[in-house]
Amino acid sequence: MSTISPSHIHMDERHVAWIDDTNIKVIEVALEHIAHGSSSDEIFEQHNGYLTMAQIHAALMHYYDHQAEYDAEIDRQLREYDRLHSRDHDSPGRRRLRELGKLS
Repeated sequence: MSTISPSHIHMDERHVAWIDDTNIKVIEVALEHIAHGSSSDEIFEQHNGYLTMAQIHAALMHYYDHQAEYDAEIDRQLREYDRLHSRDHDSPGRRRLRELGKLS
């Protein structure tokens, strides 16, 4: 007997990954995890009932399955932000990404 489990992730027409039944992108959960060091339990608490543990784990699994692409997109978005805004407003999340080598 085979088991079918839901992925909890869907792609929109622009190939952006979203968590099913939410308005939360996979990249947002991944950023909480890598930039702030949030565990899945902490992410669950921060989203106060809007995400299930299964959705959080699915999002993190999707991130790790496509980590190179996500890291490149994160870097692209941060470079675009830097281009548009002064680097004088360095956030703790950006410092953490820099420490992890995810941001140049």
